[in-house]
Amino acid sequence: MSSNINGLNGPSPPVGAGGGAGRAAGASGTASESAAAASAAAGSSPSEVQITDSANLLSTVARHLQSLPAVNEARVAQLRTAIENGSYTVHPGVIAAHLMQFEQSLAQISGG
Repeated sequence: MSSNINGLNGPSPPVGAGGGAGRAAGASGTASESAAAASAAAGSSPSEVQITDSANLLSTVARHLQSLPAVNEARVAQLRTAIENGSYTVHPGVIAAHLMQFEQSLAQISGG
């Protein structure tokens, strides 16, 4: 499923500017005529954009991440104190397990 976004204002960028695609629509035409011809050939108008479900999901995730603080100051202070007083312990097995879990998650997302 995809979402259509219509009514975008402003000029459309030339399609294939400087390349063969822009000239294929007509060697004597302008860049905007070439863009319109290319859009018509592709079956869409220059002001229509198709957004996939994946792009919608990424947009939702990005908005959520932007609402979170960049740094968890309380956790940083806690870790700094633990390192300074020598009580911070590294658990390599836990780190390795989380790295493997992360890699498996990426493999599932990418279909590999």
